[in-house]
Amino acid sequence: MLFRRRAGAGRALGVVGVLCLVGSTGCGYALAGRGSFLPANIKTIGVPTFANRTTVFNVETLLTQKVRSEFIGRGKYTVLPQATDVDALLTGEVSAINIQAASFTAANLASQYVITMTARVELRDVRANTVLWENPSLVFRQDYPAAQSGVASTDAAAFFGHDTNALERISSEFARTIVSAILEAF
Repeated sequence: MLFRRRAGAGRALGVVGVLCLVGSTGCGYALAGRGSFLPANIKTIGVPTFANRTTVFNVETLLTQKVRSEFIGRGKYTVLPQATDVDALLTGEVSAINIQAASFTAANLASQYVITMTARVELRDVRANTVLWENPSLVFRQDYPAAQSGVASTDAAAFFGHDTNALERISSEFARTIVSAILEAF
């Protein structure tokens, strides 16, 4: 009887060992944000300043800086501010930024806003003159508490003029969304 228990324990250890061996062989998954579906010939990406069709001052500069930083943070590409002498060119245009009150306090004051940013973004292989990735109407939404804004306004220029942290935050998230979509082929 003692022999049977040890044999059963040995078999259990053997099964666990085989499962560990099979599990360690890998399954093809990688960390999100570390891969790239861009062609191997793309080494340099030009990211000139985005166009701004909104009333929000300097949004194009901040967005462009955040997109460049996000690409640089991925570590695979040289990112340049120009449109020439690059393998790929990322262009963008911010077409709208809207702010709407999303929830209210008992006194009918806005307690939460929804900020919506709409843009057109395109990544083009300059040498092959082909579009690698595009989204002609990229929409990004983010909730923002009114208590932090210090201003009760649905005018985007006034809102961001009083709270640059909101613009910084939405620009960072917007850039992360764009770069992830490009590199992860979504």
